Amino acid sequence: MVMWFSLSVRRLGLRPSPISVLSILSASPSSSYHRQNPSSDDDNFEHLRPTNLGTLGAATPLFTSRRALDVLSCYKLSLASISSSSGTAESGGNQRPEGGGKTQPTKSSSCWIQTFLPESVQPYALLARLDKPIGTWLLAWPCMSITMAAPPGELPDLKMLALFGSGAVLLRGAGCTINDLLDRDIDIKVERTKNRPVASGILTPFQGLSFLGLQLLLGLGILLQLNNYSRILGASSLLLVFSYPLMKRLTFWPQAYLGLTFNWGALLGWAAIKEGLDVAIVLPLYCSGVCWTLVYDTIYAHQDKEDDLKVGVKSTALRFGSSTKGWISGFGAACITCLADSTALLSISSCCGYTIGMANYDRRHIKQGRL
Repeated sequence: MVMWFSLSVRRLGLRPSPISVLSILSASPSSSYHRQNPSSDDDNFEHLRPTNLGTLGAATPLFTSRRALDVLSCYKLSLASISSSSGTAESGGNQRPEGGGKTQPTKSSSCWIQTFLPESVQPYALLARLDKPIGTWLLAWPCMSITMAAPPGELPDLKMLALFGSGAVLLRGAGCTINDLLDRDIDIKVERTKNRPVASGILTPFQGLSFLGLQLLLGLGILLQLNNYSRILGASSLLLVFSYPLMKRLTFWPQAYLGLTFNWGALLGWAAIKEGLDVAIVLPLYCSGVCWTLVYDTIYAHQDKEDDLKVGVKSTALRFGSSTKGWISGFGAACITCLADSTALLSISSCCGYTIGMANYDRRHIKQGRL
C-alpha cells in the first residue's frame, strides 16, 4: 500500500500533507486482513479500472476504488478535475448532472467565485466572466490614453483611472452578457461554451436581460461623470457592443470588429481629459490596439475551428487557415509601428507644448516687469 501510494504521488507530482497521509495509512486495514478477506468492499480489485489522467501526462494506472478516492481527497482533487479539458475550463466550474436538467456550478477552491459569493449570485458572476479577468485587462489597457493626455510633468488623473477601471469591468460584463444572450443557440453546440450560464440553462434569457440592464445602468452612472464630448463618444460605443456578436454570422473578420469595440477606450480616455480628440496621436494608438486584438483573438479562435465549421459561423482563424502565422506576424508588426508612431507624435507635441508654455510664461512676466 505504501509503495503504491508513493508511486502515485510521484507520478502526479503532488505534495501530500503529512497529517493527511498518516491519517489515511493509519485508517487502512492491515495487509493480513486483506489476505484473509480478498472480497473486502474497499479493495475489491475485480472492480478496479485504470483511469487516464488526461492533461497531467501519459495514461497512469489509477484505481478508482474508495481507497484511491480517499487518497486523492487529501490533495483536494477529484478524478473529474484531473481529466479536465479546455471545454470544462471555459465553463468556469459548471458541471452537467448525469440525469440531465440544468447545469450546476461545482464547488472548486480554485475559483474565488465559488469560495466567496453566495450561490444565488455565482451564475451572474460567471455570466460577466468575473472569474476570467484577462478580458477586463484587455478592455482597460487602451484607456491608459488617460496617462498620455496628462499635462507634461504631472501625474494622470487618478479619479479618471478609477472610473475607467470600474467601467471596464461593467462594460466587459455587459458585452459578455449580450454575447451569451444572442449566441445561446450556438454556444450549446460548441464544446468550449456549452456550459455557459445561459446556454446551459442555469439562467433564463430574462434573468440575463435583467442583469444586462443593471450593468448598463451602473455604466451610465460612470459615463455621466465625464464631459459632454465623452458622454456622446462613450454612448456611441454601445452600437459596437450590441452588434459584435452578430459579426461572426456575417463576415470572416469578427476579430477585427472586436478590436474596434475593445479599443474604444483609447479614444474615450483621451477625450475625458482633453474634451476632444487629437487624431494624429489617438488614431494610431487606436489602430495599434485593433491590430493587437487581431493577433490574440485569432489565436484564441483556432480552438473553436471545428465547432465553428459545424455550426456555420466565421472567424479569422478559418479565413487565414494555414497562413495564420504570417497574418498575425503582420498584425504584430503593424501594432508596434502604430504604437511607436503615436508615442513619437505625443513626445513631439508635449515638447512643443512645454516650450510654447514656457515662452508664454516668460512673456507674461516680462510685461509685468518681473524679468
